[in-house]
Amino acid sequence: MKQFESFGLDISNQCLWRNGEQIALAPKPFAVLRYLVENPGRLITHDELLDALWPEIYVQPQVLRTYMLELRKLLGDDPAKPRFIQTLPKRGYCFVAPVAESPAPASASAQTTQSASIVDRVDEMAFLHGQGECAARGQRSVVFVTGEAGIGKTALIDAFSRQAAAELGAMVVRGQCVQGVGRAEDYYPVKEALIHLCAGESGDAARRTLAGLAPHWLPEQCRQQSPNPSGNPPPSGRLPGGRLPGDLCSALEQLAAAKPLILVFDDLHWADDSTLNLISAVARRRAPAKLMVLAAYRPRDLDTKHPLKELKQDLLTHRLCSELALAPLERTALSQLLSRELGQESLPSGLVEFVHGRSEGNPLFAIAILEHLIAARALARPAGDPAAPWEQSAPFLDPEAGVPAELAQLIELEIERLAPEDQRLLEAASLIDVAFPAWAVAAALERDPAEAEEACDALARSLYFLHRAGQDDLPDGTSSAFYVFAHSLYREVLYRRQSSSRRAARHVRIAARLADLFEGREGIVAREMAMHYEAAGAWQPAADALRSAARHALSRRAPAEAAELLDRALALAANLGAPARAAAESKIQSELIAARANA
Repeated sequence: MKQFESFGLDISNQCLWRNGEQIALAPKPFAVLRYLVENPGRLITHDELLDALWPEIYVQPQVLRTYMLELRKLLGDDPAKPRFIQTLPKRGYCFVAPVAESPAPASASAQTTQSASIVDRVDEMAFLHGQGECAARGQRSVVFVTGEAGIGKTALIDAFSRQAAAELGAMVVRGQCVQGVGRAEDYYPVKEALIHLCAGESGDAARRTLAGLAPHWLPEQCRQQSPNPSGNPPPSGRLPGGRLPGDLCSALEQLAAAKPLILVFDDLHWADDSTLNLISAVARRRAPAKLMVLAAYRPRDLDTKHPLKELKQDLLTHRLCSELALAPLERTALSQLLSRELGQESLPSGLVEFVHGRSEGNPLFAIAILEHLIAARALARPAGDPAAPWEQSAPFLDPEAGVPAELAQLIELEIERLAPEDQRLLEAASLIDVAFPAWAVAAALERDPAEAEEACDALARSLYFLHRAGQDDLPDGTSSAFYVFAHSLYREVLYRRQSSSRRAARHVRIAARLADLFEGREGIVAREMAMHYEAAGAWQPAADALRSAARHALSRRAPAEAAELLDRALALAANLGAPARAAAESKIQSELIAARANA
């Protein structure tokens, strides 16, 4: 085992450990980390890493950035002050931590059967185990595991894979679909899975079976090692007839004759059409086979014409597959997750509520928020005692804390995949609140309200973090749909990525539209108008709006509220230039005296 600080990289079992606990890590990120750890202290160029891990396939260097983000998240590594992986701009990466050899954990073999990396997925694990037992009896199974990013699809599949290998004796091989590559290259994740299959403990049998039944599917590096029953030279490249799905299905069924074979495909929303056709062929063949396909994907990343939608629906209709949709964690389960991460049963008061409110029950987000609280010293051990329990040492609600850096980068990657026009629309939506109306988006972008609502509807259908929530009737007799960000973290990232000048202009347009909608009754929305003017740095309109809101409060016989609003107006007026400040403060002070007199 390769040891660095509290981590251990178990090469033989292909897993990562931290303080004796196994950490879920998909095959490709593991391979990237392994290559870096096995070559510490030297520059690993982008080309070297790509050639080493994708020898037969062209992969865009951008893919490495995604894996590095995932690895830094797992290792708790800060790219600005790296302890493990240093980025050398435009050149590559260097593993900077000292690496030593150490024995594998004594309990490693026992722990591989545990599902310590997941919480509150008992029913889901039971369902997958049932499907695995069906496959072990010769009844092929196809299961689509679906859910939003970070919901725990990979962790669940990892836990089940360990269980299936230990209890059912199953062979488990994986193929990773990669954005920008998967849709461009036929069978990309299938070829990766076959490379792993041929390199595993059953590799000799796999190579013989493929050479005999599906020679065109044999990985290039295995062709010179495998006997060819026909006596003809092994195939090289793509010969006439090429790779036929039926040939591979026959070979996989033959390989699964002795023990179950589980094919795992991650991020199937990025898969090529040929891979989807192969999954369809595996599901539809009638012969008994100890085969199971586990495919994970994000439904909201599929456009309306994506072939995976049609494939899954057709297989569901004919009862040839199952779908396992993962829901966010409830508060009880999130409490278990936080207890596991902190290593203590008793948690600081308010921690679960704060993390659940910020993460919406998403496990990845929850852990990132917890780590952010620790880094910000909002959670700490008394006197730095490593054996002491974690306690709250500062308020959790810190408006300046923002979004954890690693999580913000992951969200940014998702946003950058959208069309520029969609990015602008979401940025405008973030100016209002977690919930926002289409008319405000239209005002911010100076667009036609109907067109803006249609665009918001389209995004709500295609993005998992945006939902349509209802319809509002407006004072001018029209109506406008309103929407909700599923995660406040997305709203915060979208808000912060805009330049201050652009945000200011958009806030002012929203405030002006509010005034138009409620003309003659501006007091009703004056507080909201003030919020937008204040965010824009328009101090005079913001103070005037608060004075209007105070007058409205007095009309409702709420003098305490009026005084609070005028105190805020007085604070904003302090930002004005000297002549304007004196005039504004004089008016506000007189109104404040009157409000307090009525209290």
